[in-house]
Amino acid sequence: MTVMLILIGLVLLVKGADFLVKGSVSIAKRFGLSEMLIGLTIVAIGTSLPEIFITIKSAIEGHHELIIGNALRKLYL
Repeated sequence: MTVMLILIGLVLLVKGADFLVKGSVSIAKRFGLSEMLIGLTIVAIGTSLPEIFITIKSAIEGHHELIIGNALRKLYL
């Protein structure tokens, strides 16, 4: 059962990412943005989004040390 749920989650993750990329490209092309700018923006958002979610969740749960650590890491790295 666990393996099946992992496989379903993986398929949904891939399909969701595909939907996000196609939608983003479609919107950006309507505004006349270059494909390079579209790609860089999607990569930037995709790599930062998990960290943003963790920081927000930490703030809600009261784990302020994690928020401070993320902010300091961004400043010095």
